[in-house]
Amino acid sequence: MQQKNTPISILRKFEDMPSFVYKVRFVIAVIFAVLLLLTSCSKSPQNETALEEALFTSNILNRNFIVQFASDSSLDITSQYANDTFVLKNDTSYYSGTITASKAGTIYTGTWSSNSDYSELIIDITNPTTPVEFNFLNIAWRFTKKDFPIMQLAPWGTTVPKVLYMERL
Repeated sequence: MQQKNTPISILRKFEDMPSFVYKVRFVIAVIFAVLLLLTSCSKSPQNETALEEALFTSNILNRNFIVQFASDSSLDITSQYANDTFVLKNDTSYYSGTITASKAGTIYTGTWSSNSDYSELIIDITNPTTPVEFNFLNIAWRFTKKDFPIMQLAPWGTTVPKVLYMERL
């Protein structure tokens, strides 16, 4: 048995479509405006700096670190830093300060500094005299990964095959 109203009901649905779109136009406009606002917003440099400073302060400064892994030209030298601890102190500012290293009961001091986005870390341990092992550490490093409690470092501005992983205790 064939239905008589089939063509007419389909036509009525198409005829009602413009009124449906007209009724929901406000909702469509709101969705479009929200999408436009979400894609055009950008982070403020001041907010990013404050966040980076807070992360650096809470995860690195005034914390004890040990060398978890050190490699110089693919040679594992981690054992040279067994039982050594390092502390970066922010007694000067959030971008520089003193560093202390404890090696076999002797305390060594020096300085550290970083750039404004905390992508670089310069270590310079010099007092009383620099142990030979610390010459590897006394360079400008770049952060390759900040996955706390471990910071992964590589030499800044060079492709020298050196790697340093320091673990927060």
